[in-house]
Amino acid sequence: MISLNDYLYGGDTVFKILKCYSSDLRNSALKNNNQIDLVHCNFLIQLMELLEHNEFLTAQSQKLREFYKFMAKEYPYLAFTFKGRIKSLVRAEEKFNGKIVNFVYDYYKKNGTFPVVAEIKNQLSRFRDLIAYRIVISMPKCHLKSGDDREKIELEHLYEIAQVLPDFLEERGFSAEIVNYSGKKVSPLMDENAAPYYKDYIMNTSPSGYKSLHITFYDNNARSFIEVQLRTKEMDDYAEIGAGNHLGYEKRQEEERARRGEIPEGQCVYFDEAFERGILLQNLDLSKIDVNMFSAVNSSLVNDGCGFYRGRLILPYEHLSRFQNDQID
Repeated sequence: MISLNDYLYGGDTVFKILKCYSSDLRNSALKNNNQIDLVHCNFLIQLMELLEHNEFLTAQSQKLREFYKFMAKEYPYLAFTFKGRIKSLVRAEEKFNGKIVNFVYDYYKKNGTFPVVAEIKNQLSRFRDLIAYRIVISMPKCHLKSGDDREKIELEHLYEIAQVLPDFLEERGFSAEIVNYSGKKVSPLMDENAAPYYKDYIMNTSPSGYKSLHITFYDNNARSFIEVQLRTKEMDDYAEIGAGNHLGYEKRQEEERARRGEIPEGQCVYFDEAFERGILLQNLDLSKIDVNMFSAVNSSLVNDGCGFYRGRLILPYEHLSRFQNDQID
């Protein structure tokens, strides 16, 4: 079995790793008639094309920049940041294999049989967050009056901005995707016309305490999906440096995937290989790998200059509110 770990110790660039890994995976898939590995190969090629930062990404970022300008004009009293990122190679590989493991496991537990290849392939067509943008807002204390409820005011603005976003981007070539989110609570602050497009993790807080609004768009010009997350600074702090940070998320993912004993080994090659690839990545010692433009002392002290582990930023904007900074362009 070929795994990403086989390519992480030769000092290659991320692009060369992706090129070699996807090529070898395709040859192996054709040799062994492994249709899921062919899907895996195409997934890696898609990621490689994104990391190359082609012209469509520049055009896409510019359209998001227009929403940044809109917010700077409409909400001069708010502080906010815009960031965009392409999912890192490690996270993307973990997610691809984790989706196989979780789907096959849940299917087997429910039905006592394994899904057919077409059903697994259908699950692997649902990646929507390889490109993601994040909007984080905050109401500066200097703009609050005595007795104002800062959290309440920020929430009201967050939902208001969320309601404007779908129409704004649809006018610029994006299509918002309706979410299958039946049975979930809808905030009274969310307009009923916008609600079907959002995964509302504020009203439906995850067990980890994570809060955010997520919406997915299809970029009709670039022919790719993007995810936009909207948060207050407090929510962002919790997700990035608090109990909901990605290390905690990954720990929960490890627990969810550590279910090898409940699936008969050798009965489903797709589960077996995805599980093994996931375990190899979970046990990856970042300080020992040799990828060009990446270095790490440990899992916390990481200098990722190539989007290998933490993703590649593509849209760093910061608006400190107009009274502090009039320069938008």
